[in-house]
Amino acid sequence: MNLHRKGRAALVLALVVVVSMAFRVSWNALRDIAGAIGADTTAATLYPFVVDGLMALALIATLVLAGRDRTFALRVLAAYTIASLVLNYVHGLVPRLHGHAVDWGRLADWDPANWALVLLATSLPVGSIYFGSDLVAKVLHHRPTLIENAEESTNTGRNRSSSDLPVSTPEPITPKVTALPLPAAVGFLKSTALDKPVRAIEQPTATPVERRSVAAESTRPRRATGRVPAVARTPRLKRTPDELLDEARKATADWADDKLTAEGIRREVRTSPANARTLRDTLRAERGVQVA
Repeated sequence: MNLHRKGRAALVLALVVVVSMAFRVSWNALRDIAGAIGADTTAATLYPFVVDGLMALALIATLVLAGRDRTFALRVLAAYTIASLVLNYVHGLVPRLHGHAVDWGRLADWDPANWALVLLATSLPVGSIYFGSDLVAKVLHHRPTLIENAEESTNTGRNRSSSDLPVSTPEPITPKVTALPLPAAVGFLKSTALDKPVRAIEQPTATPVERRSVAAESTRPRRATGRVPAVARTPRLKRTPDELLDEARKATADWADDKLTAEGIRREVRTSPANARTLRDTLRAERGVQVA
């Protein structure tokens, strides 16, 4: 673990040394360019920090930001890297810039190229103010914790199975028992014709009827069970050609010759169309009928 930390520290230290030396080389070229476009001694000394310093700031912002903000920081880093490369290239092509003997505001002999280079060199400080402030504001308002929590909650909701979701279950149905009313007691009646007491027929006592609960039908569609495996299927008996021919002979014994067709034989013995045509030809050959 200690060796790993020492290795990382040595790597960072070496990177700082290399970047510092590269900045020193670029600082010389950018200082001369700034003097050629009219900057004084102090401004020319600070000019390299405006260009290469914003490159370092944009690089740090790419390590902190995410999403569109990170893309914006990468674009700023690429733009200022290209601009610094162009100015260093011009410094190498114009030896007079090294001794400050070049005319003021003259970076190239061709006028369109000179105008473009002067516009580039003078616009970099203004761009550093704008883009640098924007990058610092984005870094200060960046909230990585909230973004990570939002991504985790989104992934959790997507990966959640349907069985974990709450499902409303119907309440159990309580059976209700309703007792029918008992018939009124009937006494002895007198017959008006014979004037004899007649006892009325007593009806049987009504028993309470129990209402049984019926399970509610589910409106949810049933899942397809898929194909039945071969092990669970009922095996079909495969008949030999001789057995098929015997069945066809028995089934068509009383058939007329014109009714001896492949479709009729297929329906009668329940076989495939190819077997039915073969049986038809065989039976017609046995009867001496010419095969069409």
